[in-house]
Amino acid sequence: MSSAATSTGRLASAFLAELDSEAKVTRSVLERIPADKFGWQPHDKSMTFGRLAAHVAEMFGWTKETLKSDVLDFSTMEYTPFEPKTTEELLAFFDDHIANARSILAETSDETFMTDWTMRNGEQVYFTMPKVSVMRTFVLNHIIHHRGQLSVYLRLNDIPVPSIYGPSADEGQM
Repeated sequence: MSSAATSTGRLASAFLAELDSEAKVTRSVLERIPADKFGWQPHDKSMTFGRLAAHVAEMFGWTKETLKSDVLDFSTMEYTPFEPKTTEELLAFFDDHIANARSILAETSDETFMTDWTMRNGEQVYFTMPKVSVMRTFVLNHIIHHRGQLSVYLRLNDIPVPSIYGPSADEGQM
């Protein structure tokens, strides 16, 4: 049993293992995005390569918002998207968010995971659900969704797609 498993709740241990796995794969995608392609987008309605990559990197930071608060109210906050200038800057931002997410997960009790979390914009409530569900759907599944988009962006730019959940057409082995 890992040291994380002995010092955290069972849910936190499971999320830590998944976070580590998804972070490794996500980093392998992010490190392939060249800064000179940050402005590229496949369609006018699509995010640029750089914006989508920064969004994927920042979403690991949503672990803090999910587990350390009970409400996210867009009407009470300002948001400025991170705009990396280099791939190295993007990766450093990502690595910081992973380290912070790991630290927060490691100290989260099973009881905390079962408390409700609400996303709202003033009086408009988007949803309320247990934090365990928010971590699964709004954080991890959301990251996986956008990482899939990034893999398509890589393909459309003739950048080799790394193995994600198995071999890619560019890399035959995991």
